[in-house]
Amino acid sequence: MSDKWLYSDIVDLAMFVNDMSGSLVDVTAPDGSPGKAFVPAPLPDDMPALSASTILEVAEARAALAALDSTSAHLPDPTLLRAPTLRREAQATSALEGTYAPLRKVLTADADEPATLDLVEILNYERMANYGFGWVGDGRPITTAFLEDLHGILMRGTPLAGGSGRLRDTQVVIGKRAGGAAHSNPLAAARFVPSPPGDHLKAGLDRLVGWMRQDHRARVDPVVATAMSHYQLETLHPFIDGNGRLGRLLIVLHLQSIGVLTEPTLTVSSWFEARRTDYYDHLLAVSARGDWDPFIGFFAAGLRASAESTRTQMRALVEVQAELADVVGGSNLRSANARALVDLAVASPSFTVRQVEARLGISYGRANALISQLMGLGILDVVDEKAYKRIFFAPRVIDVLTGESGK
Repeated sequence: MSDKWLYSDIVDLAMFVNDMSGSLVDVTAPDGSPGKAFVPAPLPDDMPALSASTILEVAEARAALAALDSTSAHLPDPTLLRAPTLRREAQATSALEGTYAPLRKVLTADADEPATLDLVEILNYERMANYGFGWVGDGRPITTAFLEDLHGILMRGTPLAGGSGRLRDTQVVIGKRAGGAAHSNPLAAARFVPSPPGDHLKAGLDRLVGWMRQDHRARVDPVVATAMSHYQLETLHPFIDGNGRLGRLLIVLHLQSIGVLTEPTLTVSSWFEARRTDYYDHLLAVSARGDWDPFIGFFAAGLRASAESTRTQMRALVEVQAELADVVGGSNLRSANARALVDLAVASPSFTVRQVEARLGISYGRANALISQLMGLGILDVVDEKAYKRIFFAPRVIDVLTGESGK
């Protein structure tokens, strides 16, 4: 369940050839063995030099993000589609770090009582993201304490919960380089050794969140600024686990905080998960050689593709919502609650009778009867009819979220 940096190159000290990127500092492994760790330099106030192709990628990413935000803004209730897209993002971002559950199983999981430890971690991401979106949406700043709170939510109920919600106090290593097994010193065997705990780490994270709160619009493109902050958090690796998931959430939170996204519906992890080796290699290349241009071009391409994919999925969900409403309208059901249940089924990938009772403000018996009526119309289905706590879902919604719509 730990974060994995799967670099394709052998990582050793000789790779770190750009002093402008950061510095190597002496550290000691838990067993007393000496080694070196990489401390990234503070982010600059100016945009790195970018090639024409990268500048074009950045412009296209900004256009795609603007189109996504415009689509969200024109929905009657932009928050309606946040939950289904977020559940999908939770599955993808967790898969990138080795915590995997099939997407359909995640979408139809009981959020209140996850069946497995993997599902606990995946659904914790959803809770963490909702907390973060609310915080930033209220105009509150991104701070070190805020990131610690997010991490505490992410790790809740996991074996690492005891050390969560605060910056790590031990030296960590990431991965093993080729031939590393021959080394008894874990620092020598590692592919990457991030900042040591203590002053280096605390100061680095404080500088990062301070940099994020500054207005860089006159000198740094918002897409570039988001790429830079994402790199910095991943390289600092401030927590004992969960840095990748928190870092990818920070992409959306940063875009939300600077006004690029007014509704945080963007999902990014599926694109990066499909290119995980390139993703990690580009991050490392910035540290080792100061290669900002390839990383920012790669990152911008990911944002563009992710924004386009999210926008397509949102439109598909809106179409499904209209189709299901038409089914209700063509039936003998005339209750406004029937249409409200359709909206709930689109907004919540899975739900229980109790949740329908609470959300619609009706009795348990009426909620149960209404669900049965929509099941009779083919709008809803149940995960396990014999389960004590039945979980319901709309198959057409799940098909859209899994990419199986129309198959």
